Amino acid sequence: MGPGVVVTGLTLGALAVVSLLAFQANGAQDRAGGAKPTATTTATGTATAAAPTPAAAPTVPPLPAASGTGLRVVYSIGSHYVWLVDPKKGPQAAVAFPVTPGSVEPAPGSYAVYSRTQTTTGTDGRQIEHVVRFAQQNGVVFGFSAAVDGATPTTDPSAKTGGIRSGRAEGQLLWDFAPKDTKVVVIA
Repeated sequence: MGPGVVVTGLTLGALAVVSLLAFQANGAQDRAGGAKPTATTTATGTATAAAPTPAAAPTVPPLPAASGTGLRVVYSIGSHYVWLVDPKKGPQAAVAFPVTPGSVEPAPGSYAVYSRTQTTTGTDGRQIEHVVRFAQQNGVVFGFSAAVDGATPTTDPSAKTGGIRSGRAEGQLLWDFAPKDTKVVVIA
């Protein structure tokens, strides 16, 4: 079994878990009488959970046209979204999710994952997991991660941090999708 088949299987399994959790959260909100969480579906039919809202569901930005080709992770500085793109699944992104950047953004360009760490401590002192590093610029290391406690990075203008945080489920998806040497495309 090739690595593409394994990544596809893991991605589909993780998406099933996220969809189940969104379904369960919807039921819990119904019982509590609060605002109902919503879910959006991408062009590929992938459900994306959104925050509870009594109004319309937030729209996931479409994959930017100038985001490269092939299997890749795309990070948009402007929208603070990440797309995990597998061309075997069609022309659209298989998974898209919002992230929270550190205090410094990487320069637009094409990179490759060069280092991964299962768990460590972030520059903000929080325990983080699924660290996927892809660039170093002017002494700042850029990579994706998720805080174990779900916290987003605190913005300290005096500290130069390049950690790009996602939720834990999304961090797991990215970890499974992006082994060493996976292309990472950063766009404006």
